[in-house]
Amino acid sequence: MSGADWVEAFLEMMAAERAAAVNTLTAYARDLADVRGFLARRGCDLASASAEDMEAYFQDLSSRGLAAATAARRRSATRQLFRFVLEEEWRTDDPTRRVEAPRQGRPLPKVLTRDEARRLIEAAAARDGAGGARLAAMVELLYASGLRVSELTALPLAPFLQDPAYLIVKGKGGKERLAPLNEAARAAVRAYLPVRLAFLPKGIKASPWLFPSRGKGGRLTARRFAQLLDEAAAAAGLDPAKVSPHVLRHAFATHLLEGGADLRIVQTLLGHADIATTQIYTHVTQDRLREVVETRHPLARRAIVSSPSGGSDGEAGEGG
Repeated sequence: MSGADWVEAFLEMMAAERAAAVNTLTAYARDLADVRGFLARRGCDLASASAEDMEAYFQDLSSRGLAAATAARRRSATRQLFRFVLEEEWRTDDPTRRVEAPRQGRPLPKVLTRDEARRLIEAAAARDGAGGARLAAMVELLYASGLRVSELTALPLAPFLQDPAYLIVKGKGGKERLAPLNEAARAAVRAYLPVRLAFLPKGIKASPWLFPSRGKGGRLTARRFAQLLDEAAAAAGLDPAKVSPHVLRHAFATHLLEGGADLRIVQTLLGHADIATTQIYTHVTQDRLREVVETRHPLARRAIVSSPSGGSDGEAGEGG
């Protein structure tokens, strides 16, 4: 089998056994084409690559100026491919095993404060006509339920005709979870439904989607929603670069934890398979708590200096 056959078999396994999404498979295919191209320039291929070849490839990734996440993903895809090849006994060794990848610090997610989230919602609702009602409903739904934008734009209409308190959402890998809807989100959807018909394509009298569109797909796209969100952010006096559909999902999780929610519950609501993914939000809340203490606590805003020649010795340590 050729290297191309190995990659094809690997991608088929990822799709069939691990339910990898189309976007994930596309990214893996691109990453593995990159390593094959590098090896070809060195006069070898996946079957003959040595540990030295793979070490050179990993070093090349670091020297190209790629985004850290891109380089890390390419290393991961390469390692996974060779583990698969080893399991299939197409090679008797894994040339990536001895090569250590650099540790990658995980960046903290961007998060809106509660006041910024409120201002964004108000700016969305302040838009005129049907467009304002739709945008307000979408923003409220994201902030209330922590949906991914792909899940939001794929919401069907039927459940909302019953004004539900919860939704059953199909997330990554086809896994279903319950997503809560607070009264603000439900009220925003109720206000939007009477004007929803304004977004139906011409000549179409019905659509299964909660957020239909005249575009080719028949429903509002994630890109278009992001554009509308940028406009609302600017109207709210927020930096549009700080606001995105995913930032609202981050705000949902962070504000829940700040309010005392259990980490396991937040993991379930977000649909995270691994709680380590959810734990990133605890660092955000800890940083915010530290900032509040440092800027708001009276002892943090003044210097407590103990002088051997002045003042009462008994008042030198008030914090006991």
